[in-house]
Amino acid sequence: MKPTAPNDAGTPRRRIAIACQGGGSHTAFTGGVLQSLLEGLDTSRFQVHGLSGTSGGALCAAIAWYSLLLGDPGRGSRLLESFWHEMSANKVPDAISNQFLVWLERSKYYLPTPELSPYQLPTTGQDFLASILEQHIDFAQLPSLIKAHSPTLMTGAVNVLSGEFTVFHSHHAHPEKRISVDALLASAAIPELFRAVHIGKGVYWDGLFSENPPIRSFLSGHGSRDAKPDEIWIIQINPERQRHEPQSISEIGDRRNELAGNLSLNQELFFVRQTNDWLAKGWLSADHMKHVELRFIPLETELDYPSKLDRRPDFIDGLMAQGRQQGKEFLRNLP
Repeated sequence: MKPTAPNDAGTPRRRIAIACQGGGSHTAFTGGVLQSLLEGLDTSRFQVHGLSGTSGGALCAAIAWYSLLLGDPGRGSRLLESFWHEMSANKVPDAISNQFLVWLERSKYYLPTPELSPYQLPTTGQDFLASILEQHIDFAQLPSLIKAHSPTLMTGAVNVLSGEFTVFHSHHAHPEKRISVDALLASAAIPELFRAVHIGKGVYWDGLFSENPPIRSFLSGHGSRDAKPDEIWIIQINPERQRHEPQSISEIGDRRNELAGNLSLNQELFFVRQTNDWLAKGWLSADHMKHVELRFIPLETELDYPSKLDRRPDFIDGLMAQGRQQGKEFLRNLP
């Protein structure tokens, strides 16, 4: 990585990494946050070192990262708007099937509902997602855009057969572990909805089972202190706290999903916090390690799990608008 360039005052810019938690349709909020960051980030103070994401967070992160490779953050904002418009259930047949899917998920606690394997169904949904991604990212162009000093992108997935956590990396030495449309589909392959994605000899499911999102990988390796971020900004979809005790079967299911989604995130954050603590106490003196600030941009609206499948245009638009507002407030309140 190139050393961080100073601003006009001679002060080195803060290197930041942006980590995007997964959460289905709720990550429309992430798209809105990234729009505000791409449009409003003070580049005299901050330099985007890299992005990471899992599932829907990986899709948003990939579009933002692509715009940075092009040197056009504003285009990233427009691409995110277009991506979520295309993902929304705008047409009548899609709207009806979306409404039925959400109803089915909400009803499973009360009614006997059919359960089908995605291998019993056509790959229409996965093919549709792939086509939208290819409309918004020119994957064939990536090798010529990615330079040694370019921002990195990491997306999380899990190898179904070996159980190995896998991070697809824009600068990976092995081509099959680099960013591709299949790598993004693997990160978003929710096993109840999509078939596992085959890449090379690997068979992959959603990164929610591994690193949600990848964070410690920003700090691992033998790179210098200057090659690591000064801050990591986490766009968090699943709430850490709830105000009321879950009592109904649906409330219990929703809270269980939230806690499961945060489990791997908190494992990633524990690594950073423990490293910071050991550095502060003088227990860790490695020259290539440094204190890394963690900052959070949380989705604050309480939503149930079935709404992660909801692609109603008004629901998506509302989440994006909330994300844009949260992103602006975050930038405004930065110290």
